[in-house]
Amino acid sequence: MLGQYNGKIKALLILAMVVLALTLVGCGKKSLVTGEKAESEKEEKMEQAVEVEENHNTPSETDNQKTGPVFKSHRIRKNDAVYNRIVGHSYPENAKVALSELRYLEITYYGFDEEEHIGEMIVHKDVAKDILEIFQTLYEEDYPIERMQLVDDFDADDEKSMEANNTSAFNYRMIANSNRLSNHSYGKAIDVNPRYNPYVYTYEGKLHVEPANGVEYADRNRDFPHKIDGEDLCCRLFKEHGFIWGGDFRNRKDYQHFEKTEE
Repeated sequence: MLGQYNGKIKALLILAMVVLALTLVGCGKKSLVTGEKAESEKEEKMEQAVEVEENHNTPSETDNQKTGPVFKSHRIRKNDAVYNRIVGHSYPENAKVALSELRYLEITYYGFDEEEHIGEMIVHKDVAKDILEIFQTLYEEDYPIERMQLVDDFDADDEKSMEANNTSAFNYRMIANSNRLSNHSYGKAIDVNPRYNPYVYTYEGKLHVEPANGVEYADRNRDFPHKIDGEDLCCRLFKEHGFIWGGDFRNRKDYQHFEKTEE
């Protein structure tokens, strides 16, 4: 009898141990699944926190869809719509600036036609917030800007872009008549209404005005619409955000130009 009793107790103990083991395994699996789910949700939230768009509308397409002012920053991915527009043009294959350093901006502005438009611009990530804040204030103050397109719409040709009075930023290129990279190459320089605020300098004893069709606006003693000077709202806002104005340059005057120097 005692042997049978001990045998039953032993069997019950073994059964209890098996049940306990199965319970622990089940809990472990549940914890693993829960952990994997939490990690997945964390990654998803991190991905959502980074503003990325595979397909970016052009200004003309976006104008017809707008529901209010837009001031957005997006990362640029290799082979997305924006990348395919700029690669080999404003962004050459051998560019020393990583794609991850650049941001694509959508910006609402008032045109010379007194209508709202949504423009686009590419800048360095370090100045993206500044640029959005500046242009939001300009929009709120009805500051007129004729157009705001990627320089690639003008074959990445700076002169063509300026002649069209296009406000733009990133363009991987050299400074005119030099072998030095422009701050536009880093996305840290912006040109605003360039035809009315030309780049004026002397080279080899000859006066140069860029764009060429801005020569009538080279005389800054004259008063005319869209002129940027030290008292202009645009100039004041850029300076408040730590930018240097080209109109303050000593040996040349770049009235359209605002930049933060590459450190």
